[in-house]
Amino acid sequence: MDIRKIKKLIELVEESGIAELEISEGEESVRISRSPANVGYPMMQQAYAVPAPQPALAAAVAPAAAPVAAEAAKPEVSGHIVRSPMVGTFYRTPSPDAKAFVEVGQKVNAGDTLCIVEAMKMMNQIEADKSGVVKAILVESGQPVEFDEPLVVIE
Repeated sequence: MDIRKIKKLIELVEESGIAELEISEGEESVRISRSPANVGYPMMQQAYAVPAPQPALAAAVAPAAAPVAAEAAKPEVSGHIVRSPMVGTFYRTPSPDAKAFVEVGQKVNAGDTLCIVEAMKMMNQIEADKSGVVKAILVESGQPVEFDEPLVVIE
């Protein structure tokens, strides 16, 4: 795992109220944790110690979980998926009035900039790791993205 990724993850943990973060990439994994004394919101952990829900409440929650699973499964795309290496905000253009880095149907080479993910006021260029044709752009410009979220499909 790249040391720059690890440093950014450490900064994210320090800035957030997260007590522990664990990420695995292939055979490598990293766990970042900090002592409870340093956590910004120690009372929040107590708020999660709620008694188990009653059976009627559990039945009401189960149908709500089904649409979320269906929504997560809907974008079945084939091809090489370029994923976000970090949590941040996705941008297709270098500035609001500029032309997009890539469009659907455009040929790209490995190393070409596909988009930007802004994280902690830093603009991080996301490059194609494979040559091909852009088949789909899965995120709208200005939308927040999570770590490992699919951004662009290259075929």
